[in-house]
Amino acid sequence: MSLTQDLDTILDTVLPSDPSFRRIERAVMDDCISDARRRASEGSTEAFLLAAMRLLALPGNGHTRLIPNDGIQVLPLRFVSLGTAVRLMATALETEAPRGELVAVNGTPVGEIEAAAETFLAGTPQRKRVIGPILLAWPHALARLGFSAGEKTTAYRLKDDNGRITDLTVENGRTVPASKLYPRSEHGRADPAWKPGSLAEITDWQGMGLSIELPSFFDPDGRALPEAIAGAAKHVRTGPSRNLVIDVRGNTGGDFLKTLPLVDAICVDQSRRVAVLIDKFTFSAAVVFVAILRHRLGDRLTVIGEEMGDGFTFFAEGGLLDLPVSGAVVRYSTAFHDWENGTSDETTPPEIARHMVPAGKLTLDREWDETSTAGNEEGAFYRRVLTSLDD
Repeated sequence: MSLTQDLDTILDTVLPSDPSFRRIERAVMDDCISDARRRASEGSTEAFLLAAMRLLALPGNGHTRLIPNDGIQVLPLRFVSLGTAVRLMATALETEAPRGELVAVNGTPVGEIEAAAETFLAGTPQRKRVIGPILLAWPHALARLGFSAGEKTTAYRLKDDNGRITDLTVENGRTVPASKLYPRSEHGRADPAWKPGSLAEITDWQGMGLSIELPSFFDPDGRALPEAIAGAAKHVRTGPSRNLVIDVRGNTGGDFLKTLPLVDAICVDQSRRVAVLIDKFTFSAAVVFVAILRHRLGDRLTVIGEEMGDGFTFFAEGGLLDLPVSGAVVRYSTAFHDWENGTSDETTPPEIARHMVPAGKLTLDREWDETSTAGNEEGAFYRRVLTSLDD
């Protein structure tokens, strides 16, 4: 089989059915298709995947993108964007390296590499920062972007929390499957294999209020999320009228329709004040959850964190497409969502359109960085937020 078959699969399935491509000029699209076809005919999987990434990034829609993780090898380093920095969070192959901020790769500042990679990355600037770090551990991508130090090694400069600088050199032949360090749905945690232990973790902070952690709305078996949401909703409805902290940081989405009973429970008490915690790893259905809360609670909702990975207007639904030759996966969209203005079009499923509300533009009430949650294993951060809601 040829890589051209993978490209034809994209052209036959994604481009005709994904409405986000309708606004792309045909000449621009044809140029990217020609480049991808040329790379495919040359037989280089990595070159083809980068070209396909550029093609699928054209609409600027993060739900439509090529996910190369299952088709490439990377150096044994897990980089994650936290706050405004890229940090080394984990290693593989017994690689010794200090955890900390990535300053430069092959002598080039990280920010310069991120800027050069933008056309290969889909979605908002925040989503680009979520999915982009894999390129920093991918020798072929660094070479394609013009930041390779040669064929044999890649050099990294790291800064730990005390400001100490460490230089790390990794042999380019010492790689692991990218999926080992970079999950398809990037959640930003140090352990790439992290899975939520509970879909709704409720804590009562001794009269100060409640915190509800909602780490994911994905529910493959169709039972776990409704049960978790029903339990959380019952707790909110039957407990005393108290303030709430709702944490959807790292929630990459799922089915927002199943979360509506909790939204109703949160909003029924007009005296309650609510804080929602968000970050760049908040996507899709979790964004919709925040939009509905914003619309229904108004000034009673305090938004804390950083911009989410998706805005209130995006394309979604669709599905996943396996590329059998390269081993990569394509995520594509089939429906328009506009939670900013509360509008839909012919591609929006009726069951979603009937719940659509005009939430307006989301603005942060308070910003935070990754150091703001230090010590949260004892609830210090949640308690500070709950206390601040009464100020």
